[in-house]
Amino acid sequence: MHKLTTVETVHEERSWLFTVQDRHGEREEVILVPCDDGVEQSSTSSQNGNRSDDGVEAWINRCTHEAQRFDTGRGVPMRDGQLICPRHGSLFDSCSGHCDNGEAADTTLPSVDITVHTDGTVFLTDDDATFVHEGGIDDDGGPDSTSHISL
Repeated sequence: MHKLTTVETVHEERSWLFTVQDRHGEREEVILVPCDDGVEQSSTSSQNGNRSDDGVEAWINRCTHEAQRFDTGRGVPMRDGQLICPRHGSLFDSCSGHCDNGEAADTTLPSVDITVHTDGTVFLTDDDATFVHEGGIDDDGGPDSTSHISL
């Protein structure tokens, strides 16, 4: 179990991006997004791909159609509780991950298991994912690729 952030932070920032590594060593970006189902918070719950009653859900950071990233470094585009694919405009319910329109219709985002404790702290609890760092895959704290040299 790895401590990620808080429900309050996810709601204030409207999303929270982090990178995990799967059992095969492949890195994946994951987004935490607000899920306002109108249900009161429970004491401790694991998501396991089900609708959250803790105000936050975790999804792999890519549309099910053409693998377009939702969060490209500026947060997840959202409207009325739905994630918006920046490429084709498909809308995914932030709580269920299901899409019922556009190019990605009748698909559901891959979920990542999290647990929210009573104090609002969000933990990564997915047995298939190991926390690598906050931010996207390319945000690993290595040297910047920018240069002030011009030819």
